[in-house]
Amino acid sequence: MPASSRWRHLGVAAAAPAAALFAVFDLYQWGLAYAGDRFHNDFTFYVAAAKIGLGHGWPSIYDLTLQQAQLDAMGSRITIAELARYISPPPVAWIAVPFTTLPYEPAYWIWSGLLVAALAGTWWLAAPGHGPSRLILLAAAIGWLPVIYALQLGQPGLCVALGVAASYGLLKWNRPLWAGIALGALALKPQLAFLVPLALLFARHDRAFAGSLLSLGLLAALSAIALGTAGLSDYMARLSFAAAVPVNRELTLAYLLGAGPSTRVAQVAIGLWSLVLAYRTRGRGVEWLYVCALAGGMLATPYVHLDDLAMLGLAAWMLLRADRSPLAWGYALLAALVIEGEPLWGPVPVVLVELGALALLSIAAFRTQPAPAAPRPQPVHSPHPTTPR
Repeated sequence: MPASSRWRHLGVAAAAPAAALFAVFDLYQWGLAYAGDRFHNDFTFYVAAAKIGLGHGWPSIYDLTLQQAQLDAMGSRITIAELARYISPPPVAWIAVPFTTLPYEPAYWIWSGLLVAALAGTWWLAAPGHGPSRLILLAAAIGWLPVIYALQLGQPGLCVALGVAASYGLLKWNRPLWAGIALGALALKPQLAFLVPLALLFARHDRAFAGSLLSLGLLAALSAIALGTAGLSDYMARLSFAAAVPVNRELTLAYLLGAGPSTRVAQVAIGLWSLVLAYRTRGRGVEWLYVCALAGGMLATPYVHLDDLAMLGLAAWMLLRADRSPLAWGYALLAALVIEGEPLWGPVPVVLVELGALALLSIAAFRTQPAPAAPRPQPVHSPHPTTPR
């Protein structure tokens, strides 16, 4: 057996039990959290907003008084606070409507089952490798803090991840218009992947970009119509308030640079630079444009929570499909460990490892690709042998 194969088998043998143990532990912690307070998650707010929309009209879903009344009616014992209020886009409340007909407990677990299915779909579409190594990556994802936290909260970010992974798969399968339409999932949580449609445009996937405009434009128009002037005003007020809450900026550049204009300039510059990288790597495989958009977008967005960093795991999977080098695997593992330990050492190492990833992507994008080797001349054989004279 070659040395490389032997080391690969040893790596799989070592990673499998570790990933399984972390996954089991995290699932156990999820169960404990639910047993301690079944309403302590964001799904509660989605159901409350859906009930408000059905009972009082969709322009009222951002009314904090109505939100508090609905939370009380559900028996949640939740008080509206800085981080305890519905501020998601209207489509999140719309998809929660079917769950308003069910008792809360089965509704929560059905919703959670759908999120687990979204994670599995993302893994199936985007994870690198084959065979046992792919299963290890699925277990590792469940055992990774951002993912299990997203599942515990009932966050729709995993649906956004599935939409981005589906877009990637459809583009690989030469279905560009549908690849863009799949990005309609961004309407659930736009800040997670807002650069992806623009990266498609910069990388000259014009039909995919048109598809994203179609789906996102339709959902934006429906949201504006449903909210009306008063609802849009309330929504913008909730977003402005959320942007001023310090904890919402802890995992962004604002933690290092402060909340002033210089941070906004830096975020815009990083966003534009990420699009340049998507353009530079457009000939190396579609994985690169998604990686650049996701990694750069997480640095460019002004609003990040720990569960949102699950999108960086998706970016890592796509990168490892395109680049199997030890450097790529090593840095992906380092980033995963740094993010896993964020509750211990805080946001600074996380932001630094994101900046390091962007720097490595920049080097890769501007590195001269070796020219393909010229084909060897093949001897020309006559179809009919000749007899020497």
